[in-house]
Amino acid sequence: MQKPALLFVCLGNICRSPLAEGAMRAAAERGGLDVEIDSCGTAAYHVGSPPDPRSVETAAANGIDISGLRGRQLAAEDFTRFTHIFAMDHQNLRNIEAMRPAGTGAQVSLLMDAVPGREGAAIADPYYDGEDQFECTWEDVNAAAEALVKQLKP
Repeated sequence: MQKPALLFVCLGNICRSPLAEGAMRAAAERGGLDVEIDSCGTAAYHVGSPPDPRSVETAAANGIDISGLRGRQLAAEDFTRFTHIFAMDHQNLRNIEAMRPAGTGAQVSLLMDAVPGREGAAIADPYYDGEDQFECTWEDVNAAAEALVKQLKP
């Protein structure tokens, strides 16, 4: 059986998806789950850039360092490299599906589909909404990370 490989995707890869990557790394470590984890964006706006300082600050307040992450754009090879690709919202889900090469087997879904009772929910983009929205984003991605560890742990 293939080791789980999870990719978290938002628009620019500086707010939501780096927070999701950090939350998942921490949850996997706590849960003893051997998994590959990465994040990216559907757009190329922030390729090579560090996460938004507010994301770095929010992760740090929760004991996680994401400052070394760098933005990258979703690529065709991601659909074969990763077993699961998680979109932060419906527009990114549509963009991911539009980019998917034919015949690739990655399971693509919204991240919040992993959280019982939150299926179909989007993770709000905190970029324009102020500091407090980053904590709400953290709560969502952390809940999803905890749920994924439970689902993926053998």
